[in-house]
Parts: sequence; C-alpha cells; structure tokens
Amino acid sequence: MTVGVLALQGSFNEHIAALRRLGVQGIEIRKAEQLLTVSSLIIPGGESTTMAKLAEYHNLFPALREFVKTGKPVWGTCAGLIFLADRAVGQKEGGQELVGGLDCTVHRNFFGSQIQSFEADISVPLLTSKEGGPETYRGVFIRAPAVLDVGPGVEVLAHYPVPSNKVLYSSSTVQIQEEDALPETNVIVAVKQRNLLATAFHPELTADTRWHSYFMKMTKEMEQGASSSISSTIVSVGETSVGTEQAKPDIPIYQ
Repeated sequence: MTVGVLALQGSFNEHIAALRRLGVQGIEIRKAEQLLTVSSLIIPGGESTTMAKLAEYHNLFPALREFVKTGKPVWGTCAGLIFLADRAVGQKEGGQELVGGLDCTVHRNFFGSQIQSFEADISVPLLTSKEGGPETYRGVFIRAPAVLDVGPGVEVLAHYPVPSNKVLYSSSTVQIQEEDALPETNVIVAVKQRNLLATAFHPELTADTRWHSYFMKMTKEMEQGASSSISSTIVSVGETSVGTEQAKPDIPIYQ
C-alpha cells in the first residue's frame, strides 16, 4: 500500500513521518502522473492560497479532481480541508481554486489569524470506537478553517465547542467581535463523505497516529471493495459465455 502526500507546500514531511511510524510508505506528489502510482492521497496543512497557486502552476487541479472521482481515498488536513470543500468563504480577494468533492461549506480562517492558533482536546467518539485509545484527541489548530454546513451525505466526526468570549471568525465582509459573539456552539472540525476524509486540525503534528490509522483502514476497505467488484464482473462475464459458442468475452477468463 502506497500513500501519496501532496508535496507543494506545508506539512507533507510530517504526514510521511506519521505514515512511516505505522509501517506505511508515503511518497511525495508534485506531478499529475505520480497520482497514478498511489492508492490514496493526503492533502496536508499549509497556506491554502499558496498551495492553490502552485497546484494551478503545475496543472494539478484536473488530475486531483479526477483522483477524487475515481473513489480512491483522499484526506485533507487544514488547508487540505479547504481544497476538498465544494464551497469556501472568507478567502482572500480573488478567491482560490478548489478540488471539491466534499459537500460542505468551509470558512478559510474561521478561528482567526496565526496568533490565534491553539491546541484543544476534542471529543472523537467514532475514532475511539474504531481505533481505541482516549475518548479525546489533541487537536492542533493553526489559523484553522471550520465547516459551516454539510450536505445530507456528509458524516460529522468531530465538533469543537467555541466559547462565547472568543472571536469566531473574521473576513473582509464579516466581523464578529467579542462583545457580540454568539453563545457557545459546536463547530464542525472533522467530516467524512464516501472516500473523502477532512479535518480542520493537524494530526500530523502530534504523536497520536489514530487518524492516520483510520485513513489507512479506509484505503484498505476501498481496495478490497474494488477487488471484489472486479472479481464479480469477471465471474459474471464468464457465466454469460457458458453454452453460447458465439459469445466471446473481451478479456481472457482464467479458471
């Protein structure tokens, strides 16, 4: 099993190191043709606008969108979450190109600027049920985005309760000051939709590899499902050819 890590900018080395601790090979992806060699892909955290400009420069967006459409697992962390979202707000003037595929709206800098970065324990019941360990996960939020809304096919995996005395988000069009802040509310910070996983925080910057392990299991399940589908198709083709001399399958059948 080989996992690609988009290596244009950001914490791709940290993701590769986390995969190595699990005994999984991670390779740096910088060209479209390299995507053909991996079974899944991680889009790391970093500066999303810079990453988007580099991806556009290397003409990577068409290949990334095609990779998502194939059904192979893709995990986006922080900036990677922004990349995978179908809709984004709070972007810099002119916006940025998105890969899309994840039916959600994300706010690019929901938690504020770089100096407002923080760490917090977040409740992760699904992760704990799948991977064991503590019921919370230490989330590292660096100028982090958040998911504002999700479509019906999106599973919410984790929330973060935003205290009422914190600035929730800011942009050129929306300003929420401390005195006008909303009451405490649960903000979505981790989601999953079919083959797509996304977290607003940086699991690659912690020693806890449960999110990476969870993604590896997603990859394995997808690969097994694809193999079963191919096997069923081959059997079906073979069965329809029995007793019919004129019926010749387009692919060789080995029995």
